[in-house]
Amino acid sequence: MNYSHFYAMLSRMKYINRWGLMNNTRCENISEHSQQVAVLAHCLTLIHNKRFGGSLNPERAALLAVFHDATEIITGDMPTPVKYQNPEIRDAYKKIEDSAADRLIKLLPADFREDYETVIKQNGSGDEKLRPFVKAADRFSALIKCVDELRMGNDEFRKAKESIEASIHAMKLPEAEVFFEEFMPSFYLSLDEQE
Repeated sequence: MNYSHFYAMLSRMKYINRWGLMNNTRCENISEHSQQVAVLAHCLTLIHNKRFGGSLNPERAALLAVFHDATEIITGDMPTPVKYQNPEIRDAYKKIEDSAADRLIKLLPADFREDYETVIKQNGSGDEKLRPFVKAADRFSALIKCVDELRMGNDEFRKAKESIEASIHAMKLPEAEVFFEEFMPSFYLSLDEQE
């Protein structure tokens, strides 16, 4: 019998920690991060549909978000300052990610590969309109991590928070501005204050 190792490999997302260059009060792995990005991408797409008259698929956005960092099972989490330091590194890392995506897809049974290729490679037809929401959700997840760390007294994340906030605003995505206004303030509150 031939076994498919794809789902077992995906379960290893919990072993890949993020923020490797930062002093963390609590480690965050890519499994946790991907779940949060999925929830946030779903929300941003709903905001688009309900507040701005859109008709995008929030469930598809969530699915793309679940898999947006799947290649890091193979590559590990490359810190953002390193990954985007210059065009040569960025382009080389993109090739490594593409190779890792191909390797993951090959772990699937042949009749599943087409279904997963567009999700893992994030290049599905029609998905280009969802990508900004997944990207914004990814950044919001990073911002939430910074807020959590700062709330724990970890000043290590202060500059990252400022940079990430600026990068989200620079996206000029009205849905992100709605999220900032309506949902982000709660992340600064304790559980008792959220009632």
